[in-house]
Order: sequence, then structure tokens, then C-alpha cells
Amino acid sequence: MSDTSAKHKAEAPKTLNYAVITCSTSRYKQFAEIGNAEDPSGDLIAKILRDGGQRVTLRRLVSDDKPMIQQTVSRALKSRKTDAVITTGGTGISPTDVTIEAVQPLLDKEIPGFGQLFRTISYQKIGSPAVLTRAIAGVARGKPIFCLPGSPQSVSLALEALILPEAAHIFKHAHES
Repeated sequence: MSDTSAKHKAEAPKTLNYAVITCSTSRYKQFAEIGNAEDPSGDLIAKILRDGGQRVTLRRLVSDDKPMIQQTVSRALKSRKTDAVITTGGTGISPTDVTIEAVQPLLDKEIPGFGQLFRTISYQKIGSPAVLTRAIAGVARGKPIFCLPGSPQSVSLALEALILPEAAHIFKHAHES
């Protein structure tokens, strides 16, 4: 790491408040029907963040519905209790995978390196299926936002290799004048 990057990271906040949003029609329907739904990826995100000294101030489960995703992400971005947003699910190529289409218009700046690096490290772990993810990151309203695939393995990889090491650094730069 360069001296400049190390200095910037040292000046970044040590703790951020995260919103975690799971995008899954089947889990959303289960939650609507019985008031409870398993959310292994959302639970894993929350655990890794907390274990990493971060706070989770918002958890939501939404359907694979573009307006619902946009509305939920927009509310999280407007909240003073949220410094960063992580979505999980809906980053693939099936017709119901609409998380990217919902979130991209909300971004003030996209961070292409996140998706590129994520696919690279995913390829090293799982091989050619990594090409199917459209995972992205960017900044909206001065807050980092990361859109991850729905698999626990992908969530763990992204958080440990990229998000925990860089989210506060991104947050710091997004708040410079």
C-alpha cells in the first residue's frame, strides 16, 4: 500500500453504521406469510460487520422488485443512522435479478474497480462462474453502497477482501470538500 493510501486510511473513521438489505422474492414471500424468513447472507453480513467492529443499524428484506429495492435503498441513504449500504442478492443475469438496475441510477459515482476486483478474486475461488455476477459499488449521498451476490460464500469474500478494508476509506473521500 502506498504511503498516501495508508495515511488516508488512518484518517478514515474506524466504525461505520451499515444498512443491510437482502433482495429475495422467495424470502420476502416467506416473511410476508409467516412473519419470519431465513436470511443466511444477510445474517452473515451482519455477523462479519459486527465481528469487524462495525455497526448494523438497519436490516431489511425486500422482494426482487425494482421500485421496492430503490425505495428501500433510498430510505437507507437518507437516514442519518446509515453511513454505508450493502445489498445482497439480485446481481445475476436472470430476468428477476434487478438489484443493479434499481441501485445504479441512485449512484452519484460508480466505483468500477470494486466489481472488477470482486470478479477477479471470485474467479480465483470458484472459477468461471464468477463471470455471471454484476456486483457493483459506488457512492450515493456521500455514502458507500455495495451490491453483492446472494450466496454466503460471495458475501464473505467481498466483505473480508474488499468492503471491511476499504469502506471507511471510501466514506472519508466521499466527504472531502
